[in-house]
Amino acid sequence: MTKPIEGFSKLTKNQKIDWLTTNYTADPEAAKILLERYWNVNEDVQQLHDEFIENTITNYYLPLGIAPNFLINDKLYAIPMAIEESSVVAAASKAAKFWLDKGGFKTEVLGTEKIGQVHFMYHGSKEHLTSFFEQVRSKLLSDASSITKNMEKRGGGVNNIELRDKTDALDNYYQLHCTFETLDAMGANFINSCLEQFAKTFKAEAQLFSLFTEDEKAIEVVMSILSNYVPNCLVRAEVSCPVTELKNGNTETSQEFAEKMVQAVNIAQVEPHRAVTHNKGIMNGIDAVVLATGNDFRAVEAGIHAYAAKDGQYTSLTHASIENGIFRFWIELPMALGTIGGLTSLHPLVKLAMELLGKPSAKELMQIVAVAGLAQNFAAVRSLVTTGIQEGHMKMHLLNILNQLGATDEEKKILTHHFKKHPATHSAVVEAFEKLRNSK
Repeated sequence: MTKPIEGFSKLTKNQKIDWLTTNYTADPEAAKILLERYWNVNEDVQQLHDEFIENTITNYYLPLGIAPNFLINDKLYAIPMAIEESSVVAAASKAAKFWLDKGGFKTEVLGTEKIGQVHFMYHGSKEHLTSFFEQVRSKLLSDASSITKNMEKRGGGVNNIELRDKTDALDNYYQLHCTFETLDAMGANFINSCLEQFAKTFKAEAQLFSLFTEDEKAIEVVMSILSNYVPNCLVRAEVSCPVTELKNGNTETSQEFAEKMVQAVNIAQVEPHRAVTHNKGIMNGIDAVVLATGNDFRAVEAGIHAYAAKDGQYTSLTHASIENGIFRFWIELPMALGTIGGLTSLHPLVKLAMELLGKPSAKELMQIVAVAGLAQNFAAVRSLVTTGIQEGHMKMHLLNILNQLGATDEEKKILTHHFKKHPATHSAVVEAFEKLRNSK
């Protein structure tokens, strides 16, 4: 049985690898070779990677692909996407091409306000607390001026601080609800630094407030932290065209195709089981661009899914309509992104991705990412209501199956040609592969 280890973080990388492979792998030498294969490709880059997180043992790679031909607000983009799932980049590219000669994607940033909160417990008079907050509010801001001054010079800073009574949800629970403008920074460190200073001042000033009893002075700050739910940091993206232009290359008329698209989206709006998968497809596009540009896809995911449930039921993030012969397909979602700070100035491939996008501002990146999500969803729903999702997906997945089977380059070539005319289910691929190999 493997014993716990003391001081693992203090070991060298080689020592960590030796201990890990010896205790947790069946073939330590093979495991070492695998780990070392992806480690130290470039000494300078490796040092950066080693300092991103703790206890680094190697680098973990994802494919970085490009989806070209995205016309966004009359500007052409080639969008970088970091993702491992088959057909995502192909689907996004197909949607981009579909809308290229129909005016492309139109986008708009509806807001950029971000949120942070000081959560605290207070036992006492609500009137006393309100009076105290009104008196201390200006000092909260002045005591944080050393943190906010540089952001304010660029046009950002603290927008507002509110006292919120949450005692109807939890006994004695209140919060300082704070809003911020962080410009091209995602702003997590800035917001959290401000919040911790607000909490420090709030507690200290409570000791001096004349209306407070001794019990009321004992304000307990539970935590001070930004929120990844940013419903006022919104972006909208849409496509539209006359229904007659919705040629789909099948037996359906353009009107029938448009109506099925609208019905598919309507189903996702009323049926949560479908909505989750529907929105997962949207996030295929969004996460891939967020990851490629060095942003926090977990924060983006959490905030967007919360927004999808803002009205009490989880629902579709996209919408579709037909009005006066015009088909419209659009998305509106919250997204806090940054183009300065974090990995954006450190990771070499992130810097390249930003360069490929024309070094966008945070607002511009919000719009690009929203378009990627909308395009992905359009492509997925289009497949679902026409050929079905498996035809395109399984053909993209074909090489994964053949690689798992150990197919040679010649076998891949033969079988790829074969499945251009046949359904590429997993069992069909295995059967065709075994038949081909046995025939030799």
